[in-house]
Amino acid sequence: MEEIVPGPVRGDTRHYGDVPGASATAGPVPGAPPADGEAAEHGPPTIYDVARAAGVSIASVSRVLNGRRNPLPDTKERVERAAAELGFIPDGAARALSVRLKEVVGVVIRRPEVTVSADGIFEDEETSLQFPDLINRGIEVAAQKRDFNLLVSSVGLGHADTHRIFALAGKSDGLILHDRVLDPEQVGRLGHQVPLVTLAGMPTPGTVNVSSDNRAGMAELARHLVRDHGYRTLAYLGGHADSPDNLARHAALAEQVTADGAQFVTGPVWQGNYTAAGGARVIENLLASGNSLPQVIACANDQTALGVVYALVRHGVDVPGGVAVTGFDDIPVARHLHPQLTTVRQPITDLGAIAFETLYSMIIDAGLPRDDITLPTRLVRRESCGCPPMPTPLSVRQP
Repeated sequence: MEEIVPGPVRGDTRHYGDVPGASATAGPVPGAPPADGEAAEHGPPTIYDVARAAGVSIASVSRVLNGRRNPLPDTKERVERAAAELGFIPDGAARALSVRLKEVVGVVIRRPEVTVSADGIFEDEETSLQFPDLINRGIEVAAQKRDFNLLVSSVGLGHADTHRIFALAGKSDGLILHDRVLDPEQVGRLGHQVPLVTLAGMPTPGTVNVSSDNRAGMAELARHLVRDHGYRTLAYLGGHADSPDNLARHAALAEQVTADGAQFVTGPVWQGNYTAAGGARVIENLLASGNSLPQVIACANDQTALGVVYALVRHGVDVPGGVAVTGFDDIPVARHLHPQLTTVRQPITDLGAIAFETLYSMIIDAGLPRDDITLPTRLVRRESCGCPPMPTPLSVRQP
């Protein structure tokens, strides 16, 4: 089995444990009153009590009680039985909730700007962006449990794309925005119109930001590289220059490497774009210009690391014998790369699930104050940093 070293978790925001999405999905309906045994002390049963007793979402209860959209027979039977047993009588508020909700959440991802390498090896990369796809899978699974659907849109950074995001808000009950598709001022303005959750965004009043603990994970990686392996020169190959994740990872690596007395290599030549093609391009340019390579290249994400390893090996540089390479994310292909990729694991699908559950609670009860959410990260030691190779198990936990 691969060795996983837990990283520390800072305490200035809420943190979730090993499987954040499970507790959020399986727990009580957001904003619901006390458990069934206490309901009688707080007045007549509500739509929340029916949802809890039937084991379904309040959207499902609304559909059954209002005769909308042909609910599944099993769902219909469970809701009607729970309503009858509780003596629930639908009122105007429940019907208003049913009418008001579109049961649709908008999800916006950043369209990649792919730079094709010299041999065209990554020219179709925009169709296989594993990290955002895994997040969206987490969003979708959580949404389906609440009987919600997704509207997914990919955008660039132009004026027309900004207009498209604001238009999507009018078709949705709320929005989930991936990494920096809008600037903070635009996020704040949009957050006044609809419930809004950002993924790896800048904290903004009125919205909730869900992210992983980038600084703790990258600091743990730096300590491992310098203290355990003795590397003295380390470079960071970055992602989007305006990405909060990228900025946090860069800062944490620089601080820890410098604190441990090693040399941190940085500069414009090390600017990537979170893609394998971008990582390969940086290496190709460095080798073509005759620049010497550091002992370690720590990449902003795993997808960048794939391109770095490819370009190094293509030019006869052994990994990790010539240059060690690390990533961040632990997408599934990281454990199947040759050499297997040392990386920092973040709970990718849980990020999506928590983002949806948070947005859902904002949609249902807009009055509750909410904090930003930070999920823990873990260092995964594999052979690309110089650790001994680990056998790949037949079954591994998905990110």
